Amino acid sequence: MVRGGCIYIMTNYQRSTLYIGVTSNLQNRLYEHRTKIYPASFTAKYELIFCIYYEVYTTIEEAIAREKQLKKWNRTKKEMLINQVNREWKDLSPEILEW
Repeated sequence: MVRGGCIYIMTNYQRSTLYIGVTSNLQNRLYEHRTKIYPASFTAKYELIFCIYYEVYTTIEEAIAREKQLKKWNRTKKEMLINQVNREWKDLSPEILEW
């Protein structure tokens, strides 16, 4: 069985911190971030509850490779990527949770 995957970028209310993650279930993972199910996690500590970017892949291996690539980028390059599809940096979680 081939399992797909997603990469996603989370931020906080001030848009000051970015977090890049990978998952095979984006809806569930966003729920975990938003409800701070892991209170000691980086995303909980920095209040990263807004998903501002995501990409969907056919396999989890492709998603992991993309995550590794993005994590090497500087902040400016990450911002340019986000701005290509979400110039206002609006929270995409509501649309994702409705999938």
